[in-house]
Amino acid sequence: MWHSGRRVDVARSWALARQQFAAVVAERDRLRWELAQTKQSLHECRSALAELRAAVLARQRAEHALAELYQERAIARARAAERDPNTMLN
Repeated sequence: MWHSGRRVDVARSWALARQQFAAVVAERDRLRWELAQTKQSLHECRSALAELRAAVLARQRAEHALAELYQERAIARARAAERDPNTMLN
């Protein structure tokens, strides 16, 4: 069995382990906070997207209704412009 000849400083090892554990716990807490912020941001983006989708859908419906109105107006104008078949051409 190999021995380096150095003695292990148990107190220093425990202090270093506690320090590293505290760093890991702090990083975990920071990452949890960052994840919560990211989830909140995602929720806000999804809400904004839903609002935008509803606005686009409403605009498309309005454009379709307007196109129908234009078509009805064109039909009404065409009917109004029809000549009376009983009148002479010249």
